[in-house]
Amino acid sequence: MRLFSTLRNYKAEYLPKDIFSGIIIAAVSIPIAMGYAQIAGLPAVYGLYGSVFPILFFALFSTSRQFVFGIDATPAAIVGGAIAAHGFAAESEQAMLYIPMVALFTGLWLVLFYFLRADRIVDFISTPVMGGFISGIAVTIILMQVPKLMGSPAGSGELLELSKHIGYALGQINMLSLAMGVGALILLILAKKFVPKFPMAILIMVLGVLATVFFHVDKYGVTLLSAVEPGLPHLVIPQFQQVDLTHATGRGLMIAVVVMAETLLTENNFAVKNGYKLDIRQEILACAAGNLAAAAVGCCPANGSISRTSMNEQYGGKTQGVSVVAAIVMAVILLTATGFIGYLPVPVLTAIVISALLSVVETHLAIRLFKLSRSEFYIFLAAGIGVLCLGTIYGVLIGIVLSFVAMTLKATNPPRALMGMVPGKPGYYDLDKNRFAYPIKNVILYRFSEDMFFANIKILQNDIEQAVEDIPDETKAVIIDCEAVNSIDFTAADAIEMLSEGLEKRGIRFYMTGHTDKINAQMRHLGIGHLIDDGRVRRTVLSALKDAGIEIPCILDIPEKDKDRLSRVGNRAYPQGEEYTLEEFIWAFGEGAGKEIRSRAAYVLAQIRSMDDVHTLMVYGADRLVDSWGFLGELDEELLLRSMLEQLDSLPEELRGRKEEITKLIETRRDVLKDRLLRNHPEMTAYLEESRNSRMERKYRF
Repeated sequence: MRLFSTLRNYKAEYLPKDIFSGIIIAAVSIPIAMGYAQIAGLPAVYGLYGSVFPILFFALFSTSRQFVFGIDATPAAIVGGAIAAHGFAAESEQAMLYIPMVALFTGLWLVLFYFLRADRIVDFISTPVMGGFISGIAVTIILMQVPKLMGSPAGSGELLELSKHIGYALGQINMLSLAMGVGALILLILAKKFVPKFPMAILIMVLGVLATVFFHVDKYGVTLLSAVEPGLPHLVIPQFQQVDLTHATGRGLMIAVVVMAETLLTENNFAVKNGYKLDIRQEILACAAGNLAAAAVGCCPANGSISRTSMNEQYGGKTQGVSVVAAIVMAVILLTATGFIGYLPVPVLTAIVISALLSVVETHLAIRLFKLSRSEFYIFLAAGIGVLCLGTIYGVLIGIVLSFVAMTLKATNPPRALMGMVPGKPGYYDLDKNRFAYPIKNVILYRFSEDMFFANIKILQNDIEQAVEDIPDETKAVIIDCEAVNSIDFTAADAIEMLSEGLEKRGIRFYMTGHTDKINAQMRHLGIGHLIDDGRVRRTVLSALKDAGIEIPCILDIPEKDKDRLSRVGNRAYPQGEEYTLEEFIWAFGEGAGKEIRSRAAYVLAQIRSMDDVHTLMVYGADRLVDSWGFLGELDEELLLRSMLEQLDSLPEELRGRKEEITKLIETRRDVLKDRLLRNHPEMTAYLEESRNSRMERKYRF
């Protein structure tokens, strides 16, 4: 754990921007924090108290360069609803005791989440969910602020309640207030477009104070911020006996989940956008520290602020030095300069908040998703509307559920195709997408491009069965190209075994090819490793074709109408793959490859009954007696013969006296294999030497 990690290796060039942005954040936090404190049921000044120590403690632990912590809308609204449910009056003694306890339990829950490594929740939230979530929160806060532009109090709740607040405000608009707020908002939007680096927010606040001093806009119904008594907050001791701990604990859990989800999502969004890394887990601890500090000064739970972070980004803040400056500035204001707060017009400061939030709404992401992926656009929309209509937690849950639904639907309709070959060209091609690709005669080659699991394995079965039904008397082999398969579950393993057995009963050879050796390990673990032992699992399609006795190059069953066109290239095609090598055997049997070779060598020796058998073996190859892996390739057979040499004592008694003669025959066969390999594949020289290297022998125990 590193404290003030964003201040390490601090550069002098960061200081002016951090100081400037910190001053802006402190100034903007005055109206925002005071308003949210009142929503929570606390006196407005507690919003300022929550903008000193909670921000500092968050900055102490945070690894985010930009994120700003403080009193925010969602926790304040939840707390406000809680005291209303209890029947406590806002700013009453009961509320003042209850609210810090909720903040305390929020911090303690977040500490627990830190130790439980609950940060992993972010890994399950997609970009559309994150974008919709952030946009939904931003729109919600904007709608909360809209009544203040018209001279009414801020709204609260979700869309329905907010609509009622806006409707009420429309019925009693103060035109001067609306003109000041809308005018300020227009100036801020124009400044952001044409002079983005100019501190228009500060200029507008100064103009607002001057309007109050010289034109007394408050006399015309424009609301001003409440005056604040000077002084720093006092330490608050938790009163456990005077609070319903069950209710406070439960409400603290709800807020802790909201804080973790909202803060981590938003922080991650800003980090990705600006190209820096976060320690997501430590951010939970930073939130916990901020909330424990909030409880210590009697404040409501605190959260990461999207609006203030957006302003920090706009004005170029580089580190958590911004938060430190903002906290110091707020402390100085509380001690010496609270008088000017009473001159700030609420609609002007509201316009500053709305301006910052407008840039948080991810309209650009929505447009991209609409153009490129309608399903993900609808997920974005659902997450945003969920937050807007149902609240933060429900919005995230809706988005996550929809993401999993979309992922499941995608996985249950996997990319798949029947494959064939193009005359005169190597490789395998989708029969539906390639005009001149034709099925391999007597073979069904099927590519399945998704992990095999319970929800999609039936599709594979149906596809294979339908393909076999189409040519029931001609199919000799079914080969599944599993190159894109990375896992297989229990249900899929059972289905594969049943499919293999059903095809074998009909005289059709079954093969799985192309997958990683990890799948072989899974198959053994799931109880279908016998498919590997029986030679039904091959490293390449070419291996499967050879094992099935398909002529190489493959003869294609080409329709009459295309034969003239193909006369120049012929009707042969060349599979893509490798000749049998030691690699395939190791791929199939992994660490057990050496044991498997020795076992097969013992099996071959057990088949020998006379010297005629030995001569036949040396002429046609030892692999002819290995039923399941009938063609091992030069390297594999060479190892098989070497293992046979080590086990010659197990020969039948009548042949043991001719052990030396048999040894010479085996060595001669090994030399033939070596010469053949080097003649046909000279590039394999080094590989052959490696296969005889003691390191490889030790690894696989040959």
